[in-house]
Amino acid sequence: MQSLNLAPIAFFAYKRPEHTLKALTSLSQCKLAQQSILYIFCDAAKFTQDREPVQQVREVVRSQQWCGKVEIIYRESNFGLAQSIISATTSLCKQHGRVIVLEDDLIVSPYFLKYMNDALNLYESEAKVMQISGHMFPFDIKQSETDAIFLPLTTTWGWATWDRAWKQFNSGITGYQQLKKNPQLRRKFDLDGSYPYFRMLQQKIKGKVDSWGIDWYLTVFRAEGLSLFPIKSLVANIGFDGSGTNCGYSHIQTKEYFVRLEKEQVEYRYPSLIKESIYKEKIFNTILLETRQPNVFLKILHKAWKISNKFKLSL
Repeated sequence: MQSLNLAPIAFFAYKRPEHTLKALTSLSQCKLAQQSILYIFCDAAKFTQDREPVQQVREVVRSQQWCGKVEIIYRESNFGLAQSIISATTSLCKQHGRVIVLEDDLIVSPYFLKYMNDALNLYESEAKVMQISGHMFPFDIKQSETDAIFLPLTTTWGWATWDRAWKQFNSGITGYQQLKKNPQLRRKFDLDGSYPYFRMLQQKIKGKVDSWGIDWYLTVFRAEGLSLFPIKSLVANIGFDGSGTNCGYSHIQTKEYFVRLEKEQVEYRYPSLIKESIYKEKIFNTILLETRQPNVFLKILHKAWKISNKFKLSL
């Protein structure tokens, strides 16, 4: 694969130096890391007490040459995660035509970049494919003709997109009215009743939450778009340790699935047909069952989508 075909990587950090170090270290160990361009966006402190850990994060990000080329953007004022991701993704998509997005609490497999770039190249001209996901839900696919599947939803845990898809991103006001008037469409938006995304959208419309993720999902939903998911997760989240404002400590780290990454080298078999996976309903049922368990998967999805405008930390 030629280096010119490699997507730039946008990495967002705030005030968690230990998480940032672990995340960047895992990224640096990826195949293709030394041929990739990495943009690190360091947000400014929102509160006085945040200044020291914010400075520690900045020391971490400039301590090593994590990728082939590294550009660090130090924010002079506090953007917040939503504004940071929207503005940076928009800018990098316009400049490079595509982007891979990571946050400071995500550990990636050594083959994360290969999977992401191969998929970005393969589906670049497929309008229906709007996102590439590096994360997969806790559903064990024992037999599959491919190593990735298409699902009608998005993720915020290690993902990528193209300018052609991201330029459709907009707020959910228009789509909200359509969903409000149509119960069947609303149920489909909620993954056939598996998760209350419409309720989250309502909270966003009312100004109770400031979320870019729910708007992105609605954008893809309205376009009848699909996301590609690996059948074995290439991303693990280490943020459920009490360090985050949106989600406190959880025993989630003791669950093997969420800390086990695919580390075997795989020549990925990608689906040739652009259609929803036959496993869609079973995966939706998995989400439904897990959301009924307190402090586990409900916190995951809630954390992945709900970004409070009072947050002090990135996800």
